[in-house]
Amino acid sequence: MSDYKFIGKDIPRVDGPVKATGKAIYTVDIKLPGMLYGKILRSPYPHARILNIDTSEAEKLPGVQAVITGEDLREVRYAFVDTPRYPADEQPLAVNKVRYIGDEVAVVAADNEAIAEKALTLIKVDYEILPAVFTAEEAMEADAPVIHDEQLEGTSAWEDWGVAQKKQSHESEVKISNLSGHTAVSFGNVEQGFLESDYIREDRFELKATAHCQMEPHAAVASYDPVTQKLHVWLSTMGIFLKRYFLSKTLNLPASKIRVHHTYVGGAFGGKIDLFPYEFCAAYLSIKLGRPVKIELDREEVFMTTRQRHPIIVKIKSGVKKDGTILAQDIKVIADNGAYRGSGPVVIFLCHGFSFPIYNVPNYRYEGFSIYTNNGIRGPQRGHGAPQIRFSIDSHLDLIARDIGLDLVEMMFKNVRHKGDILPNGDRLNSCGLTEGLQGAAKAIDWKNKRRQFKTETENSRYKRGAGISLCSMFSGAMYYPFASAAIVKLHDDGSATLFTGAQDIGQGSYTTLSQVLAEELGIDMEDIHVVAGDTDLCPIDLGSFLSATALVTGNAVKLAAADAKRQLLECAAEILGVDNIEDLETCSKKIFLKKEPQKSIHFSQAIQASVFKRDGNPIIGRGSYKGYPETDRYPSLAKGKGLFTGAYGFAVQAAEVEVDTLTGKVNLLKAVTYHDCGYPLNKNIVEGQVHGCVSMGAGQALSEEVFLEKGQLFNPSFLTYKLPISLDTPESVEGLVATIEPSGPFGAKEVGEGSVAGILGAIGNAVHDAIGVRIKGLPITPEKVLRALGKI
Repeated sequence: MSDYKFIGKDIPRVDGPVKATGKAIYTVDIKLPGMLYGKILRSPYPHARILNIDTSEAEKLPGVQAVITGEDLREVRYAFVDTPRYPADEQPLAVNKVRYIGDEVAVVAADNEAIAEKALTLIKVDYEILPAVFTAEEAMEADAPVIHDEQLEGTSAWEDWGVAQKKQSHESEVKISNLSGHTAVSFGNVEQGFLESDYIREDRFELKATAHCQMEPHAAVASYDPVTQKLHVWLSTMGIFLKRYFLSKTLNLPASKIRVHHTYVGGAFGGKIDLFPYEFCAAYLSIKLGRPVKIELDREEVFMTTRQRHPIIVKIKSGVKKDGTILAQDIKVIADNGAYRGSGPVVIFLCHGFSFPIYNVPNYRYEGFSIYTNNGIRGPQRGHGAPQIRFSIDSHLDLIARDIGLDLVEMMFKNVRHKGDILPNGDRLNSCGLTEGLQGAAKAIDWKNKRRQFKTETENSRYKRGAGISLCSMFSGAMYYPFASAAIVKLHDDGSATLFTGAQDIGQGSYTTLSQVLAEELGIDMEDIHVVAGDTDLCPIDLGSFLSATALVTGNAVKLAAADAKRQLLECAAEILGVDNIEDLETCSKKIFLKKEPQKSIHFSQAIQASVFKRDGNPIIGRGSYKGYPETDRYPSLAKGKGLFTGAYGFAVQAAEVEVDTLTGKVNLLKAVTYHDCGYPLNKNIVEGQVHGCVSMGAGQALSEEVFLEKGQLFNPSFLTYKLPISLDTPESVEGLVATIEPSGPFGAKEVGEGSVAGILGAIGNAVHDAIGVRIKGLPITPEKVLRALGKI
């Protein structure tokens, strides 16, 4: 590994200069001749029937080019999850009913934004207000208002939707209203496991909704060319091919007639995966009017109407032996997915998927429910289920360890999984650094000395400190459309290369790491690589930048494409150098040479020219593709948790030291430790940057961040009122890399950038308990909750 020239090195970001100089073009920067501007009329009510919409006055306003409502799009439906079990339940504009405050009712396209805003005030909507429900547990009650009673009535999908709803309800032991998704998994004999346990404990945890807070707001630009009948779109997105698929399906256009153009993305964190109404409406209006249309959401709209992290309730019952060995575990998860299904069925599946790879639990039962409410729609956010489930499980285990007089770290050592373990679904852990991570994190946080649990003296100080620890896991990509990534490497006459990849760099540095993979495999320097990315017409298909797929899946595709180009290069060079076996040749810095006689060499350009001259003009173009889980059709089941989930799991062990002011209740994170098993790091600086971002996001969600909703109304839809961590809140940070070398990853790499957002929540929660001696079972851990737990308010 030390012989690598580029892999594992701190190579500067290839997109750094263009971003630092302000030359990077984002979707909000796109301006086209004759462009119109769209604005959206939204529901002021959480649940209401639409009786009538009068757009006549808005249409008369000079400068208004079109007004559309749900009646124009009645048959258009889409969803993050769209299967026979989970038929699409979203529409671009509300039909018959609105289901949350902010639900889209009408869209105006006008010559400028001011005219569009004025036109919205001229649209008259008559509503019949309906009863609403705002918590998942209340929505599950038999007498709760039914949110999706007529969403699909009168359409071909209605019967399928009704059958699916009944099927899911019957799978559960009780009748559940407003059920949008259900997952049930079990293995072993849970009841027998509890009978054999020496100690059993049950706990309930509750985590609130949080916002993504991307610096770049959501925006879309669409331009339809009536001559070529081709739609051009610019989107701030995490997956260009997934967006093209959604647009093709909803607009009834061939995929070849839709081009998603590249723009830089100013942050995503999971919140730019779905197809959003503003994206569809911009495209629809451009087709209708034959002019470019831009819709940009303001910050309040982003907070209210895009996506939020799921509020989740976790109920856990565990049985253990006296020595801390876990014998049985029974987990129930209830997720509030808001007014539409969103990724509800996915998050309740992932809460299972991110829990069982950590500890070896022989008897296990899991049941997850996603529930409709009249809140805003919930969707993927960094870790997608991992923060909620990992906080809950490791808080629960910390309580058990204290109850039976054990050290939590020793209990973790006793139960964690190891390399070579085969998970109940069939996934094999070909790399796993949990043990090494535990050792490193415990040492770095000075566990025995900082843990208040081990101290016998009584302190009367106002400020109390404590330490905590937690574990987390994450997929390195998974199997979903488009299932795989591909890459193309084109060599030029001067020996340089262009990498064509459909991957999106959403801030994680993928253009840099993919270039490092190409440079290392092909034998050229970083400055000899040009990246063409994020364009559906120019680039091969890509999985998308979510579920941490880029390093392993796209990285392997790039490595294979580079190897293919290198093979062609060496075949031409072998003829020139008079070598029979290309295995006797090697490449470096655009030179091809004999391994045993390095002085015998030629330049890349000579081999490339030979390919053109001697092979009928054939250029050297390498191709590579890689599937998230090669050579299998055992796709995961969201309902039953069966099938193979991912080709490799990333792991992290995180520890925290906090100081609690018992007078004000304020919690300060003093030190955060992360030992991340990311296989072999492709770029250490980028890995550390990802970990820093995860720690900051996780700390914010542990201590301050919360979307404040009261009867469906959002009360903190801005960076002024939403309590993000700032630079002054940054703790001392220690990062350790556990280089386990993932055999299926490019140069041993696997996931980094999502998993370590999850463990820091549990570490902070356990540290607060250690400091004040009282457990707080809900996040965020605000001063009010601390003072209430201490009995001071």
